Amino acid sequence: MKGRGPRATLVRALALTWAAACSSAGAPTTSLPTTTPPDGANWTLVWSDEFEGAPGAGVDAAKWGHDLGDGCSSGNCGWGNDEKEYYTDAPVNVGLDGEGHLRIVARQAPPGLTCYYGACRYTSARITTRGRMAAAPGRVEARIKLPAGQGLWPAFWMLGSGFPSVSWPACGELDIMEYRGSTPSATSSAIHGPGYSGDTPLARVNVLGSGNFADDFHTFGVQWDADAVRFSVDGGIHYAVSRADMQRFGSSILDRPYFVILNLAVGGHFDGDPRLDTIFPATMLVDYVRVYSTTP
Repeated sequence: MKGRGPRATLVRALALTWAAACSSAGAPTTSLPTTTPPDGANWTLVWSDEFEGAPGAGVDAAKWGHDLGDGCSSGNCGWGNDEKEYYTDAPVNVGLDGEGHLRIVARQAPPGLTCYYGACRYTSARITTRGRMAAAPGRVEARIKLPAGQGLWPAFWMLGSGFPSVSWPACGELDIMEYRGSTPSATSSAIHGPGYSGDTPLARVNVLGSGNFADDFHTFGVQWDADAVRFSVDGGIHYAVSRADMQRFGSSILDRPYFVILNLAVGGHFDGDPRLDTIFPATMLVDYVRVYSTTP
C-alpha cells in the first residue's frame, strides 16, 4: 500500500504485472528456496497478536495505533491514490469479533462526514504498529480472509521504522499482500526503495491454483535479511528478490526494521471506485499477526 509518502504510482506497475500474472516473465528474481522457512533457519516468536478478546473490543493499544481520516491532515488527501474511505477507530469499522479475529470493516459512510471530495462515501480502518513495534530482519506473517468486491483494496504491508523522519521511499517499503477486490483469485507483493519506487520493477502477482482469497483464510508472509527478501503465500515462496536485484536500480532497503500496517482501502486508482455499493459492509478478517527472529 502506498501514499505519496507511501503508495501511489505502484498502481501502474501492478496493472502490468496483474495483466501478466500467468506469464513467467516479470521482475528480477533470484533462485532462492521455494519453501519457508529456508533450510537451517530456526525461528523464535518475538511478538504476536492473536486478537483474542470480547466481541466489539478494540485492538490492543499497546500494540496498535490508528491512522485516521482521509489523509488530508498529513497533506496526503485520498492517501495519495484518490481513495474514497475515511479511516476511523470506531467499533463499527475495527475491533475484535470474539472468535479470535480482528475485523476491519468498510461501510457506507453516515451522513454528515466530510472528505476531500465532498460528502464521504465510505468509512474503514487502518492500524499500525508504528512507535510500538518494529520488526527486525526476520519473518512476519498474518493469516487473513479477504473480502471480494470491485473497488476494495485490502493490504498487509510494512514501512521502514525511520518513517516519517526518513522520507519515503528512502525508508523502505515491503508490500506483503495487496489485493484487488475485483480479482479475488490473485494478490501481489512489491518492494519500494530509492530508485525503484512507485512504478517499481520489483513487484509480482500470485494467483491461486483454485478458489479465491475470499473463500477462506490464507497466510501471507515475508522474510528478509541483509541479502534477500522472500514473499510467501500459504508457506510457499512466490517472489524472491536479492540485494543485487535492488542495487540494479538503487540502494538496498534490506537489513533494517519495519513496522506493520493493516488496512482496507476503498476506491482509488488500484481497483477503481466501487460501481456497486451492494458489496458493503465488506470485512477483512485477520486471525493473527506474528513476528519471528532467527536464532543460531
